[in-house]
Amino acid sequence: MKQPGFFDVEERLARLSGLGDQLEAFSRTVDFEVFRPGLDKGLAYADGSKGGVRRLIRC
Repeated sequence: MKQPGFFDVEERLARLSGLGDQLEAFSRTVDFEVFRPGLDKGLAYADGSKGGVRRLIRC
């Protein structure tokens, strides 16, 4: 059996879609863009002025 390559992703996604991908069905119901501002803010990288990476989780 041939190992899938990097460019085989489109074929795999098309197959998932043909089988009834649940994420596609869910995305027709939920507007995921509503969550983008919070995710962008929470995943923002530090500007580098402190010399390190900002910690997302504080212990």
